[in-house]
Amino acid sequence: MSKKSQGPWPELPTAAWRDTCATLHLWTQIIGKIRLTKSPWLNHSWHVTLYVTPRGLTTSPMPDGARTFQIDFDFIDHRLSISTSDGTQRHFALAGHSVASFYAATLAALAELGIAVAIDEMPNELPDPVRFPEDTAHASYDPDAVGRFLQILVNCDRVFKQFRTGFLGKASPVHFFWGSFDLAVTRFSGRRAPRHPGGVPNLPDPVAHEAYSHEVSSAGFWPGSGAIDYPAFYSYAYPEPSGFRAAKVLPEAAFFSEALGEFILPYDAVRTAADPDKALLDFLQSTYEATAIAAKWDRGELDCDPGKPGVVRQV
Repeated sequence: MSKKSQGPWPELPTAAWRDTCATLHLWTQIIGKIRLTKSPWLNHSWHVTLYVTPRGLTTSPMPDGARTFQIDFDFIDHRLSISTSDGTQRHFALAGHSVASFYAATLAALAELGIAVAIDEMPNELPDPVRFPEDTAHASYDPDAVGRFLQILVNCDRVFKQFRTGFLGKASPVHFFWGSFDLAVTRFSGRRAPRHPGGVPNLPDPVAHEAYSHEVSSAGFWPGSGAIDYPAFYSYAYPEPSGFRAAKVLPEAAFFSEALGEFILPYDAVRTAADPDKALLDFLQSTYEATAIAAKWDRGELDCDPGKPGVVRQV
């Protein structure tokens, strides 16, 4: 990783890594779909996500008969690694691959390990998708930009996990959704939600129905595209309660995007803040409170003080 990538909250200009971001997004979809096909369904599609590691992203262990295997993106040595519980491994360099050749190399490595996989070859949640084995157009890999992206994910993962400790109710892990290409953490009120209307591009409606079966306050980090063409933090409520979008949230740079129906905090506002961790925690907490207050969540039963290392929560 170059020195430019080593800052705790590095710059990540969208234009400079747009092609690499698009290629990496599709690669994560291939690996995520392998986890999808190998894992039993878990509420809200939590069985399909990837997780941040100090070196990149991982599937975590997946079953393959009596053994398990794991696939890891290593964004420091810039390679994909596959390891199994019986001690076998395969890996290959990320640079130089198109989506089509990455897909072929991944399936070949799995076959060498005796792991049979068949996935839906059509990307999800993207406009004008091209089947993975036919996509030779996406073939960019900028190691420096990927190193910057890793550093941001590592920091977001750390702060999101701290935020998660201040809630007693049902909450998701901090996890990476490869469909939308974002790192997210979600809190639940415990109440059922109205049926989601579906209509997410190239995502089956039953998946959206199940994902949003209960009321949520969800926040995350996203590299950006479309209406928000820059890296940003987001926070939304489903269903959106009356008064939510008019709530006052922190820090001052945060705003409600009418185009997305979410609160947005530009990543650069966090990166350049005097205390980036505090700026991000303020955004996460104030947008959660906007949801909880507007939707009348039972905060006496759901909220608690943030956790501290080695200190038992008092009850």
